[in-house]
Amino acid sequence: MFHDGYVRAADWTEFRVESGESLARNTQETALRERGRLPAGAFTVGRNVVTPLDVPDSALADHQNATWTIGQLQRPRTAPRFLALGLRKPHPLFEVPRRYFEMYPLEEIRLPKVNDRDRDDLPRGGQRMAGTTEEHDAIAKAGKWREMVQAYLACITFADVQLGRVLDALAASPDRDNTVIVLWSDHGWHLGEKQHWHKFTLWEESTRAPLLWVAPGVTRAGGVCERPVDFTHIFPTLCDLAGLPPPANLDGRSIRTLLANPAAAWDTPAVSTFKFNNHAVRSERWRYIRYDGDGGEELYDHDADPLEWKNLAGDPAFAAVKTDLARWLPQNNRREVVTSNAAEKKAKAKKKS
Repeated sequence: MFHDGYVRAADWTEFRVESGESLARNTQETALRERGRLPAGAFTVGRNVVTPLDVPDSALADHQNATWTIGQLQRPRTAPRFLALGLRKPHPLFEVPRRYFEMYPLEEIRLPKVNDRDRDDLPRGGQRMAGTTEEHDAIAKAGKWREMVQAYLACITFADVQLGRVLDALAASPDRDNTVIVLWSDHGWHLGEKQHWHKFTLWEESTRAPLLWVAPGVTRAGGVCERPVDFTHIFPTLCDLAGLPPPANLDGRSIRTLLANPAAAWDTPAVSTFKFNNHAVRSERWRYIRYDGDGGEELYDHDADPLEWKNLAGDPAFAAVKTDLARWLPQNNRREVVTSNAAEKKAKAKKKS
């Protein structure tokens, strides 16, 4: 659930622990890279590493974690069970078996639409958060944009296959009609939109992520909800569906009414935060961003501008819209919590320098 160095076994009744080197990196690719020889189609541009792997799915950690989860589903139980599966892909590195790359021929890849002047109307806070266009320029100059999109699609499909294996196992179990499923991703991803790659922004591409629910007796197959919600609502919704009282200190509220009726009334926008006191408020029509420090603002009308090309924050005609959205900005802002893992890394870096 928390990849890399944030595993606390004490948080779990049982936890699958990888032994030795991370299974996600312990592949044929690692050995080839160390010898300076990469498989066909592999390349590196800046921080981006793309490698079609000539290994079976079972060589990667996501497949092995899914297999472990399937084993848990097949075990008999005598009490209610909470089971969590974290899939790393499509997180970089973009390394999955070659067959997933071959599902997306390069000539069929569609690139995102990009406005070369898209950043001209951003405040300093937005410019600073997005960083330079250096990485995007390097990918475009190297002629690897399509390959990057192909690699991302390949990694998504690999993750989908692992998820499908787990769902098939649940469907074959006695608990198929008595299990709540919630699937989400921790963030979205830029593939060149706004000349940006990766995450680390408060724009639509970084903050829009999958959120799927299956709640027996509540949800209906194929239901799609257009209401904006954020992940603070997951915990209280699970409590509601399980018949448990939610803790009093939660920020979110149950979205059970939306699960039962995706068109139900909903007056709460989605709020996203990245670093201290930088927030985005997303209603069905609008995205409003305010940055810490200079108080820079962005406002986008998604009805007219779904790609967020025109920042309306400086137009007096939209002052009332900004005021309405600003009332949802979090008032209780906390500085970043430095974990023991992060502190250890900083200490090592300081010692090396």
